[in-house]
Amino acid sequence: MSTAAEKHTNGTSPQKDRSKLIPFSSRLKEGRALAQDVWSIFNAANLPSDCINLGQGYMNFAPPEWVKHAAEEALNSVATNHYSHPKGRIRLREAIKNHYSPEFGRELDVESEILVTSGANEGQYSVFVAFLEQGDEVIMFEPFFDQYLPSVTFNGGVPVYVPLHPPKHDGKHSSSEWTIDFDELRRAVTPRTKMIIVNTPQNPVGKVFTRHELEQIAAIAEEHNLLVMSDEVYDSLVFDDNEHVRIATLPGMWDRTVTVGSAGKMFAATGWRVGWLIGPASIIQPTLAATTRIVFCSNSPLQEASAVGLEQAKKRGFLEQQRREYTERRNILTAGFDKLGMKYTNPQGSYFVLLDISSVKWPEDYPFPKSVEGRGRDFKACWFIAMEVGVSSIPVSEFYCEEHTSIGENYARFAFCKDVDTLKQAVERLQNLKKFLA
Repeated sequence: MSTAAEKHTNGTSPQKDRSKLIPFSSRLKEGRALAQDVWSIFNAANLPSDCINLGQGYMNFAPPEWVKHAAEEALNSVATNHYSHPKGRIRLREAIKNHYSPEFGRELDVESEILVTSGANEGQYSVFVAFLEQGDEVIMFEPFFDQYLPSVTFNGGVPVYVPLHPPKHDGKHSSSEWTIDFDELRRAVTPRTKMIIVNTPQNPVGKVFTRHELEQIAAIAEEHNLLVMSDEVYDSLVFDDNEHVRIATLPGMWDRTVTVGSAGKMFAATGWRVGWLIGPASIIQPTLAATTRIVFCSNSPLQEASAVGLEQAKKRGFLEQQRREYTERRNILTAGFDKLGMKYTNPQGSYFVLLDISSVKWPEDYPFPKSVEGRGRDFKACWFIAMEVGVSSIPVSEFYCEEHTSIGENYARFAFCKDVDTLKQAVERLQNLKKFLA
């Protein structure tokens, strides 16, 4: 005869499914947060062990020695291992002020117009927390940085998508040829529109928005009283003498713009998670209230090291040298695409190249995993290239809404934030793609 102890464990019935006792928030569904994302599909664990990773946008080289040394010094000090002010360490705020004031054409106030955040992403999230009400609409240009979507929906916002239109001619083209249909943008504005996100230089296209384009966006923002979030984390990576225009510097735009920056992108230290926001007190102070409750403060020793980086970058000629190095890396990768005879977008900024993979063909019975089935054609193309050629990339349709997937599925994003030897090896492997081109 069975006993009660045999039937139950810790007072519960063994027959009952207890894996979903507590329902989770619906906001996780609305922002694609629960869907298997592109990063988990094209993870190193799922790909051949010797596959060269040109998919994810992190560097395979270290920050500059003098910046690393500053981090070591900060770790060996006492004060810099403890809480910082929620606004950010004063040394870093002063360094941001001195570095950016000339570029904004105004003397920035370290107490009210600069906020240090735990990476650019957390800074953006805090802006959404501070300003979005349930049902507020946020316009974002496609293809968009994938974190925008859940960050908006988690805070009650409704994403509204306006695609950048790629050029239609054959051969390589410049990222400047991805254009905005301003009639389309105007139609996207409704009485519920609260914010528009501008990302320049743009991830993943590499487009540097022109002054004229930004002036037209500014006119729309002024007409409809919109907050502008200008994501400029790649501002130090603008090539070929293109002009990086800060929308906050245009007439009337300072009062409605928050500009986002990143130490990780500037100093090849993406894991440090140090970013900053620059804007008027009317935007920074509510955002400070949000970030204080989200993280309280950011990484203290690496804030100090980031401050040293900003203090010395111009004196050392670091940013100019870094641009030259990234230009070389970009040219190595695009020369490989030229040799293949494939179309691609030559970026004006950032560290990504979009390759047109519409001509890549594979056998009808190729054994694709379930994770890429039912997605854009680019998911299969990127998987096929990774498995058969040994170079990973990211399918660009991930950065579009379902309605506009057809625009993105012709492209794969390749990152060139890698050392020269790695890029040369990747280019050599990519030549094997020739036999799979239609």
